[in-house]
Amino acid sequence: MKKFLLAIPVFFILSFAEAQVPTPDAYRKAQSELAAKNYWEAISLFKEFTDAKEYGNLANYASFHLGEASLGANQPAQAIAALEPIVEANWAKSDEAKYLLAVAYFKNQQNLEALQLINKIKDDRIITLAENATYENLKQVSVSFMIANLSEFKENKGYGEALKDVLESQTILSASERNAYYELQGKASESTNVVKDQVLDIAVILPFTNPSRSDLSSIPSSDFVLELYLGLEYGLDELKKSGVKVNMLTFDSKRDVNHLQKLLADPAISSADIIIGPIYPEETDLVSKFAETARIPFVHPLSNLGDRFEELGYSYLFRPAVSSIASGIVKGLKKQNWGKRVAIGYSASSRDEMLAKMLQDQLGSAGFQLVKFEQINPRNTNEFLQGLGIRSGQARPSVDQVILLSDDPSIAQPAFALMESITTTIPTLVMDSWLGFNFANYEMLEFPNFYFIGNNTLNFYSEAMQQFRSRYYAKYLNLPTMNTALGAELMTWIASNMSDSKGFDLKRNLDQKAFQAGKLTWGFNFQDAHNNQYVPLFTLEAGELKPLD
Repeated sequence: MKKFLLAIPVFFILSFAEAQVPTPDAYRKAQSELAAKNYWEAISLFKEFTDAKEYGNLANYASFHLGEASLGANQPAQAIAALEPIVEANWAKSDEAKYLLAVAYFKNQQNLEALQLINKIKDDRIITLAENATYENLKQVSVSFMIANLSEFKENKGYGEALKDVLESQTILSASERNAYYELQGKASESTNVVKDQVLDIAVILPFTNPSRSDLSSIPSSDFVLELYLGLEYGLDELKKSGVKVNMLTFDSKRDVNHLQKLLADPAISSADIIIGPIYPEETDLVSKFAETARIPFVHPLSNLGDRFEELGYSYLFRPAVSSIASGIVKGLKKQNWGKRVAIGYSASSRDEMLAKMLQDQLGSAGFQLVKFEQINPRNTNEFLQGLGIRSGQARPSVDQVILLSDDPSIAQPAFALMESITTTIPTLVMDSWLGFNFANYEMLEFPNFYFIGNNTLNFYSEAMQQFRSRYYAKYLNLPTMNTALGAELMTWIASNMSDSKGFDLKRNLDQKAFQAGKLTWGFNFQDAHNNQYVPLFTLEAGELKPLD
């Protein structure tokens, strides 16, 4: 087979010592025609000698060669008819006959019959040939058939190799498919994240370059991937200073799936304790699949899109999934009891559209009335808000709270300008990214009606954050960005949940706590989940960010 068995022809053309009786001339001619690959002529000649009453043991050989010739002529049904009567006969070549009949069954799409017959072969040499035939004929069979019959045929090495090929060709594996893959690797009962040593080995895979930018030196300092990486690098240095035994190896995915596929064969990645990145969907799908089969935790560092990870065993979002954000918003609105009328404006981004739809369903189920549900952009944001009665001179707006789902400053700016120009107390929920927009001075508002949706929100005024900003500036002569801070926090989070003292089983360690305080952020909750479920609403009090009670 492809990985460890020798390649062979699909069927025999062998020269056997026939029964020790005078051989008729027509029989010898049949043998010659078979050797010359004149299959139809051989078929017609061998048929004359298949009567056991007349030809005794020679009939077994004639039937055997008739089966060979029929397979050569691509006539598996004829081969089956010739071979079935002789496979159970007590003669010297019964195992070879079983092999040929199994090949005929495969060719006739009778896979189960072929596999069951192969299980009866005793000769090791013939077993090897049968395993090769199994591999060659089952590579395109449905994965459901392969998994359903794995327990019966797992001793057949060709069956296992064919199933592994089928599973490795898929982008995402179901739970049953993952279990089958682990079983094939001999890891079905193996504990996860077996400690190789006491060092935390981290593999970072990020798209530093791409088809339009092949030179690392040309990456601008404002590139979000570089910002993230500098945060990871800073976090690594801090961990080492504190005595943590940690190594980090970094790889450029080049935003090229073929290149990434080759990277995943690197022993440094396959032996890592955890993988960070990459970023883009086509890359993360591939690495997520690899992580599930290799049983190595993979963490997407920035995205909110990954609710499918909840069905997987080793793939995580560092930030909250869309479903967690929606649940956090609904929980916050119910707790504050501002009223039942809600308006939702959302941008065209995938996250915001998905989040808006989830909120539409969850708010309705929670008893809220959705007054307005509309996609917004820089041109219609003011119109959206004013249509709700949020405008100068309007005493009673038609809503009790507004939710604006966007990280786009060109949408945030007109919304903030309108709120700044009028007097309104309508609670307005926005993403925490709005805290970083330099045009928004929330302290100048007459009423503190902006509330910020947690998304691994930074604890801006904590002592740890001030120390981070100071140390980072001293090292890089620049202030850290949001992405940089998230990179540094991600390293701290990993080291807090994977170590020689706590063990390297990430899921087990995360499930032990409902809440973990962050160092640069407000905290995490990964209990029984594969994303950060801690999504509070924040308010600004005297310029200081605080979670709502």
